[in-house]
Amino acid sequence: MSGDPARTCDRPVGYGLLASLRRYLKQHVRYEVLGLVFIVMTVNLADRAAMSIAATPMSAELHLSHVQLGWIFSSFAWAYLLFQLAGGWSLDRFGAKRTYTVAIIVWSLCTAGVGLAPELDEHMASMLIFALIFMVGMAAAPCFPANAKIVAAWFPSVERGTASAVFNSTQYFAGAVFTPLLAVLAAHLGWRSVFYVMGAIGIAAGVLFAWRLRSPLGHPGLTHEEFEVLEQGGATLNMDGQSKQISSRPAVNETPCRAASLATFRQVLANRTLLGISVAQYCISTLSFFFLMWFPIYLVQERHLSLLHAGLIASLPAMCGFSGGILGGMTSDLLLRRGHSLTFARKLPIYIGMLMAFAIVGCNYVNANWLVVVFMALAFFGKGFGALGWAVIADTSPVNVAGLNAAVFNTFSSLSGITTPIAIGYLVHTMHSFSGALVFVGVHALLAIASYALIVGTIKRSHPI
Repeated sequence: MSGDPARTCDRPVGYGLLASLRRYLKQHVRYEVLGLVFIVMTVNLADRAAMSIAATPMSAELHLSHVQLGWIFSSFAWAYLLFQLAGGWSLDRFGAKRTYTVAIIVWSLCTAGVGLAPELDEHMASMLIFALIFMVGMAAAPCFPANAKIVAAWFPSVERGTASAVFNSTQYFAGAVFTPLLAVLAAHLGWRSVFYVMGAIGIAAGVLFAWRLRSPLGHPGLTHEEFEVLEQGGATLNMDGQSKQISSRPAVNETPCRAASLATFRQVLANRTLLGISVAQYCISTLSFFFLMWFPIYLVQERHLSLLHAGLIASLPAMCGFSGGILGGMTSDLLLRRGHSLTFARKLPIYIGMLMAFAIVGCNYVNANWLVVVFMALAFFGKGFGALGWAVIADTSPVNVAGLNAAVFNTFSSLSGITTPIAIGYLVHTMHSFSGALVFVGVHALLAIASYALIVGTIKRSHPI
């Protein structure tokens, strides 16, 4: 009897908490899956943010104008757009795990390669950077559609908004965590080090993802109780490419995957609800690409902050965006659990968030930098709060073309990734300030509201195509 308390006292502080956490995770495998998606998407978005941090010293060394920077920033989205349908087809053909793992490794190697570009002359270096960022976009094209496929497979409907908000909020988490760290690297070790470090981190994340991710139908650690929660809650259960039974459990909620074709693509676009969601995503992504690519440059060149200070300050609105993203998903799911319709539960946070995001225009009317941070923080929070597009896609996609529809949805986002950097580059170049660029971004928040209000209609699962 006396020996038991002694052994208990010898245990490290927090042992009981860690043991309880391990037991909880064994009964909630889907949270580990979400954690894996969160990690790789944080790295993905940090790779994109790396370019904005390195842009000022890199453009000084290579003598790049705002217009040239805009085109380099857009190279990611050109590839993202061109390879969306191929990425969606790959997901439906080969599954999320294999497609995602290859994507992580390729984009990480290309990210690291950007640091080698200045070994060439200025003209060739800028062309190589464009090509490498293009390849990063090509590799990353299937990632967000894969996230939607994984969430649809692993989460019941009442948790899908929160789960989608978690991976969607990585753009802010990446900015909050990596922006100051990458700014320190760029300031002390040079801008090339930013790309070397991010490439190494990405490869490590890819190895972890490949090691741990499994489909619900083939996961050895999934309990019967959790499987019942997923099945009864409307999870699709299969994130692999082919509709086949992977374990002894019966395949449920499955409709055979339909091969991608031009006719299928047209049918997806002909669906008013799916089209309206994609148009809104184009508008919402305009805010995302400004935050990811131009915000640190705005702080350095318009507000005259040092690169290090810009990196530190940029992390504050990014944290607001992260918290807004999580809160928006939780609010949507809470409304759903309390009996509100899926349409109301998804649309209300989007409307509120986009109205808050319009606050970015207020930066044009203040001089104090702390007020700029306040307006940006409000806009970041609102954009995160209303960024429920991926949850809506998981709610509405026809089950037999989920990958293709997610790719179409992300194609509209990619279009924004092309137009936003180029438009902002030209606006800043011609107006010699960011005032017009901020109005450009803010108006798109209002257009997103209009799309959901006037085009989308009722949010519900579309019939198989």
